[in-house]
Amino acid sequence: MFPPPDAPKLPSVSVSPSAEIVEGSSVNLTCSSDANPAANYTWYKEDVINPLSYQNQHVFSSILPSDSGKYYCTADNDLGQNKSESRTIDVKLSPSAEIVEDSSVTLTCSSDANPAAKYTWYKDNKVLATRQKNVYHFISIKLENSGNYSCKSENQYGQKNSTSLSIDVQYAPKLPSVSVSPSAEIVEGSSVTLTCSSDANPAAKYTWYKDNKVLSTGQKDVYHFISIKLENSGNYSCKSENQYGQKNSTSLSIDWIMTINN
Repeated sequence: MFPPPDAPKLPSVSVSPSAEIVEGSSVNLTCSSDANPAANYTWYKEDVINPLSYQNQHVFSSILPSDSGKYYCTADNDLGQNKSESRTIDVKLSPSAEIVEDSSVTLTCSSDANPAAKYTWYKDNKVLATRQKNVYHFISIKLENSGNYSCKSENQYGQKNSTSLSIDVQYAPKLPSVSVSPSAEIVEGSSVTLTCSSDANPAAKYTWYKDNKVLSTGQKDVYHFISIKLENSGNYSCKSENQYGQKNSTSLSIDWIMTINN
C-alpha cells in the first residue's frame, strides 16, 4: 500500500558541525520534512529579502563572520507548505584571523534593503557612528578597541539589529616591572616573593634573571624564596614574551638581607 498524499510536516533544521562554528570552516544546513509527494526546499536568512538556495542543504564552503544570523527553510509540495523554526548561526573568528594591535581592521554590516539602508554601529551597546556606509574601519586598532560590535540597518520601512561580533585585540607585552614582597627589610630565612607585572594578550611567558643569568622560564609571573639566604643577594629582572614580542624589565637590587644573631 502506498502512503496517502500529504502536505509537508513541520521542517526541522540541523547544522553540521554541531560544535562551535569557526570562520573559514565548512558548514552544512539541512532541512528535513516528511511529505508525499516529496517536498521542495527553499532556504532563507532573516533580514535578507531573496531566497538563498532551493535544495534541502545549504552549504557554506568557507563561512564568514558576516554569515552569522538566523536561518530557516520552507518545505512545499502541491498540497501545501510549511516553515521551519529559525536556527542561529554564530561564526567565531578563527585563530588565523587573530586581530593584532596596530593592524588595519574593517567591520562590514551586511543587510539587503530597498531603498538602501542607513547604518548605525555599536560597541558594547553604545552608539559609535551613524552613516550611509556599511563598513567601520580601524586604521590602526588599539587595545581599548576590544569589545562587542554590532550594527543596525534601517530605512523608512523598518530597522533590524545584527548579532554581536566580539573583537579581542591581541598585543605584545607592555614594559614589565619587578616588585618584591615584603617591601620592608628582608630578614635571612624569611619568605620573599618577586612579582613580574606585564600586560599582554595572549598571556605572557616569563623568564627570571639574577645578575643577567637565567633562573627560570615558565608561565608563572612570580619567583619565590621559601627561605632567603645571603647568597641570594643580587640584581633581579624578568622578561615577558608572547608570539607578538618581548620586553625586559629594569633590575631590582636585593642587597639588604639582614641576619639575626642568636
